[in-house]
Amino acid sequence: MTDQTDLPQLALERIYVKDLSLEVPGADVFTREWQPELDINLSSSAEKLDDLHYQVVLTVNVTANNGGSAAFVAEVHQAGIFMLQNIPDDQLGAILGAYCPNVLFPYAREVVSDIVNRGSFPQLLLAPVNFDQAYAQTLAQQDQTQTDADDHHA
Repeated sequence: MTDQTDLPQLALERIYVKDLSLEVPGADVFTREWQPELDINLSSSAEKLDDLHYQVVLTVNVTANNGGSAAFVAEVHQAGIFMLQNIPDDQLGAILGAYCPNVLFPYAREVVSDIVNRGSFPQLLLAPVNFDQAYAQTLAQQDQTQTDADDHHA
């Protein structure tokens, strides 16, 4: 019989905004026709806090250019504290690199929308992101980089 304490456990204990900024470089953006070009970048990081807890931070950076100049730069660091117990090592990377950012994204998306709106810009809704696919691509790139490095040293 399996002891309950040996079973894998994952729990979200806290979600919070770790850092938040909105920069509007020039007021002249408000006097021009609004035809923005958006550049959206996402990244995540994980930090082990103790034997059971990890802090995962999803960073969302949105730069809007309008008429050739920066209209705004919005950056949100959405964080969560996750309790992970008895998680197999081969699953830990996917949980921290895909599952946890997936949990945090709706919160980050809401914060981005809110601060952009508070800057008096039109509503900005970020499209859903497939963090599982992004994590798989990151692993594939790391494997390719390692293969290239091994070939170079051979």
